[in-house]
Formats: sequence, C-alpha cells, structure tokens
Amino acid sequence: MSTSQTRLSYPDFERLAPKTVAALYGLGAAPHGSLDAPLIELLELRASQINGCAYCVQYHLDLAHKAGLPQAKIDMLPVWREAGMYAPRELAALAWTEHLTDIRRQGAPDAAWAALREVFSEAEAAHLCVAIVAINAWNRIAIALGFAPTVA
Repeated sequence: MSTSQTRLSYPDFERLAPKTVAALYGLGAAPHGSLDAPLIELLELRASQINGCAYCVQYHLDLAHKAGLPQAKIDMLPVWREAGMYAPRELAALAWTEHLTDIRRQGAPDAAWAALREVFSEAEAAHLCVAIVAINAWNRIAIALGFAPTVA
C-alpha cells in the first residue's frame, strides 16, 4: 500500500542519498544495452502497477511513450494475459515480472523460467532479472518515502 503523505520528496532523497540514487540508476541502466527500451518500460510499468507505486507508474508511463510503446499495450497492461496483443517475448517477460515482483507468494517457478528461456537468451534473461529487481527497489523507496507523482 502506498502512502498519500510525502515523507521525503524525490529531490530531497536525491540530495540526501546521492550515492544511492547513482547506484540505483546504474542498476536500472545496465539492462538497456541488452533489451529493447519498450520492453523494459513495459515490465517497469507493470511492476509499478502491481506494487501500487503512483510515482513510478507516472514516471514509466512517460518513458513508455518516449520509447514508442503503443498506447494500446499501455492501456491493456493490467489485463495483459487476456488482451491477445502482446508478443511472445513480452508475455514471457511480463509473467517473469509478476513472479519476481510478488516473489513471496508466487516464487520463481521453473516453468516460468523455462518459458522465459524459450524466447530470451541466457544473458537477456539475466538482464530481465536485473531490470525487475531495479524497478522493485525504486518502487519500495518511492512508496516508503511517499514520492508524489509529477503529472504534466
């Protein structure tokens, strides 16, 4: 559950913890050489939706548009399994994102890993894990500190 109270603004967090922010940005940037930006934005947006992070949802909506992710895929993301519009790589990445985001309840099952590996190389799968871990870290920080979304 997110908070409606801003405990610390993002600019204040950046000022107070610059090394942490730099490390998180570095972690989040690492997969961008190996995976397409629209795919990364899709999974970052989905994890942020699951976690209820309004700040990160808004941030990744903006980046998804900039990355050229089709609006229909953004709109249908909450019901991606039923939408019938996502490519096999997107489906596998979204399933893996949901497993890792809700790892306590869902775990990281072998069947989901096998489905991921059918459409992603070993290196790509490793980078997907990093991207998912990075957005989940950001979600938890933004929720804990109550970052307010910046809606243009």
